[in-house]
Amino acid sequence: MVPRRRPGPPGASLPTCYPRRHAPVMLGGQTGRHGASGHVLHGHDARPSSHRGDDAPVTSVTFEAPRDSARHKGGREAARGPRYRPAPPPRPWVGTALVVAATAGLVAVVAQGISVETGSELAAPGGVAIFVGSLTGLVGMYLALLMVVLASRIPPVERILGQDGLLRWHRRLAPWPLSLIGLHAVIITVGYAQAAKAGFFAQVGQFISSYPDMLAATVGLALMALAGVFSIRAIRTRLRRETWWVLHLYLYLALALSFAHVIALGPSFVGHPLARALWVVIWAATAGSVLVFRFGLPLVRSLRHQLRVAEVRPEAPGVASVILTGRNLERLPFAGGQFVEWRFLARGLWWQAHPYSVSALPRPPYLRLTVKAVGDHSAAVARLAPGTRVFFEGPYGAFTRHAQRNRQVALIAGGIGLTALRSLLEELPARSAPAVVVRVNRPEEFVFRTEVTELARHRKGTVHEVVGELGEVRFDARVLRGLVPDLARRDVYVCGPPGFVEHVTKLATELGVHHRSLHHEAFAL
Repeated sequence: MVPRRRPGPPGASLPTCYPRRHAPVMLGGQTGRHGASGHVLHGHDARPSSHRGDDAPVTSVTFEAPRDSARHKGGREAARGPRYRPAPPPRPWVGTALVVAATAGLVAVVAQGISVETGSELAAPGGVAIFVGSLTGLVGMYLALLMVVLASRIPPVERILGQDGLLRWHRRLAPWPLSLIGLHAVIITVGYAQAAKAGFFAQVGQFISSYPDMLAATVGLALMALAGVFSIRAIRTRLRRETWWVLHLYLYLALALSFAHVIALGPSFVGHPLARALWVVIWAATAGSVLVFRFGLPLVRSLRHQLRVAEVRPEAPGVASVILTGRNLERLPFAGGQFVEWRFLARGLWWQAHPYSVSALPRPPYLRLTVKAVGDHSAAVARLAPGTRVFFEGPYGAFTRHAQRNRQVALIAGGIGLTALRSLLEELPARSAPAVVVRVNRPEEFVFRTEVTELARHRKGTVHEVVGELGEVRFDARVLRGLVPDLARRDVYVCGPPGFVEHVTKLATELGVHHRSLHHEAFAL
């Protein structure tokens, strides 16, 4: 059994993260006295029973400094600790500007590829095939670089699209560069074979043996095809996350191997130093965005904040919270609902980062994340030793208050998806009347029940539990309308396993929720 309290670094004391029964809830310095009412739907009979927050003991749910520590620092502000830094809101004009810039770049690439061709070159044997192959290669390479930029998680872009949005656009874009670059290889080989009056495979051998950097480009094409094949959903879902991640990194290697042959042999660049310089700048900017935002910024933040594991606390069967302590956490921009890519510097875990939601707003110098054991990595997190160093990347996600369009919200969680909604609920203003719906198979799977009830009570909200195995209890449009009658007039935030998210978003759409008022995040490894 993991002890409830363990000593942190010298001079620090652990926050009160476990509920303290019969103690007043302190949220923003006020005592919560508002009732959170709701219903519990049990799978065995599917009949609602009263579940009123007024009847539950009032509980402390925030990361508070102990009272003795507060006396030394003095005042109510010291008891609450330093405030965290709210994440800046998204700026839509940034997204518009980037779309315009990306489109202008694509037009410029096509125009450049067309402008360098002459009538005599097109009329020569194989001229048309070489032109088409060169143009498909240019466009394919530009789109591949755009894919990399999307994956680099540039903060202003990530705040607009969120991680789900970035990955969605990444997947939508992926077939085009892979297809175009494959066509480029085939068509341009046909063109050179026509010009040399040789066979297709003889020309392939000539390319590899005689043309500079062509062998590296061929290897790069093979790696790109490999990454594309393993990204097909039917194959991807059968791979461990770590395996897919390593295979996906081959795309970066493939682009690096292809760079030299594009500049040295591309018809659009031979004899055109300005075009060559422009593409060198594009490649350098792409590589720079990856190095800065995927490696540089996370490294700087990790070294600045010096996160370490202070304690691991069991919350429910298979669910544990990791309490972290660090420096200057009030300078880390964060919004409720966001997640972080965590890299625990422990044996077997240091080489990979995994996304886990922060289950409460930061209370410097403490931070809490909560993990359900669904794989090797998440199961190992519950065994972390106090003092383990933690590197991190983020916070990420547009699943925040900034996406809200209506005055009130409904928060719908499936299982461990409640962790993201728990921190989002904490950031909602008083008297915002949120409706919280939690779907779990068994009552003990409702983690942070007391915390969620108290947070909803303070905001004059309601909490509803839908409890039961699939097939035992209905969770359809009729049930959801009964729990939240005014759902169509609220923003709806949904978080949980992919199947649950898909099901609830479909129900919300049927009940009249506008697609711009529907926000979701799926938990899948």
